[in-house]
Amino acid sequence: MANAPKPTTPVKKESSGTSGVFATLAIPIAFVVAILIYMFILGDPSHFKGGNPEGDPADYFGTVHKGGPIVPVLVTYLLMVFIFSIERFIVIGKASGTSSVDAFVKRIQGFLNAGNIDAASAECDKQKGSVANVIKSGLKKYKEMETEANMDVEQKTLAIQKDIEEATALEMPMLEQNLTIIATLVSIGTLTGLLGTVRGMIAAFAALGTSGAASSSQLAAGISEALINTAIGILTSCLSIIFYNIFTSKIDKLTYAIDETGFSIVQTFAASHKH
Repeated sequence: MANAPKPTTPVKKESSGTSGVFATLAIPIAFVVAILIYMFILGDPSHFKGGNPEGDPADYFGTVHKGGPIVPVLVTYLLMVFIFSIERFIVIGKASGTSSVDAFVKRIQGFLNAGNIDAASAECDKQKGSVANVIKSGLKKYKEMETEANMDVEQKTLAIQKDIEEATALEMPMLEQNLTIIATLVSIGTLTGLLGTVRGMIAAFAALGTSGAASSSQLAAGISEALINTAIGILTSCLSIIFYNIFTSKIDKLTYAIDETGFSIVQTFAASHKH
């Protein structure tokens, strides 16, 4: 029983390691790209009146650039949301397999009801992905228990159930990896945006204090530039929440499919081996 999950372990360790390397590389690359965007795209002279980056902005890009040095950090967060969301879409898509998970589960249950374990196992080979890997592991243990002479039906049923649980425990971490980063961006996006806004407001009112009377238009422009940080931070948080909920919903669906099919395997074995 303990040997069932072993062939899968190196693959999962490799997948986890690959995902970790991806995160380690993606974050600094996103930061460098964000700085380049801030300097050469948002800071392009064409976005400012008179072509002077020190002057008033001529469009929205120029206004964003006026948000200050916090802007590249916020753009980094925004890029990270998209980078890690694309990565999770790919990973979870592969985990789902080559066809609809719901259709796959129905086919497996049909084979189980017909007592055709070999056909169910072959279907797992065609489906591929995390769900199919777990189910195939359970089916393999199913066949092993049919020839096991030293255990009663209840022990065999528990052995199959435990094997499915072990295989699930190996697959699930791969699906949930890097979701923590997206979840973290939900909070720090807004907080960093507020930090940038507070910094901008301090600078605006400090300038007002040192220069004496200032026009309302100048003060409004300063506050507008400061609030850009909050706007980008809120946008980052909103996108993070949306993508995080999408991914957790997909993972929950895969987990339910595994639980449903695993239960069917266990019940089929118990029903077909009653004395």
